[in-house]
Amino acid sequence: MHNAMKLSKRQIFGALVLVLLLVGIRAGESSLFYDPLQMYFKGDFQNLPIPNIDSQQYLLHLVLRYVLTSLISLGILALLFKNSPLLRFVAGLYAVLGVLLVVLFFGVLTYFGNTHKQELFYIRRFLIQPIFLLLFCPALYYQNKHQ
Repeated sequence: MHNAMKLSKRQIFGALVLVLLLVGIRAGESSLFYDPLQMYFKGDFQNLPIPNIDSQQYLLHLVLRYVLTSLISLGILALLFKNSPLLRFVAGLYAVLGVLLVVLFFGVLTYFGNTHKQELFYIRRFLIQPIFLLLFCPALYYQNKHQ
């Protein structure tokens, strides 16, 4: 492993605890968050109309889940790349991408919901899953390796 990426046992343990928190959020998503689209997207959603959604409650829970997932993901990145000046940049990207995705999600849901279900599925996926962690981790590793 590259010298800049040597991790202490404490960093590895901390990262594993944070990964377990991400798993816990995923495992308890049904009881922790209001998400009427969860079961909808597990079924044959292409042939069903979008269910009724309490937009305010859904917005609150979607943003809460994104913020929790993002903070945990940033914690993992901070443990793995603790001296990286790019962490602030990544935190800013999380914020900008979160706002953009929430606006895009509710725009598509409001104006094109029943005709653009696949787009809703993927935008929602980016909001509720730690996909950005999977993208930023190798990017930060590569950047740190080449500095």
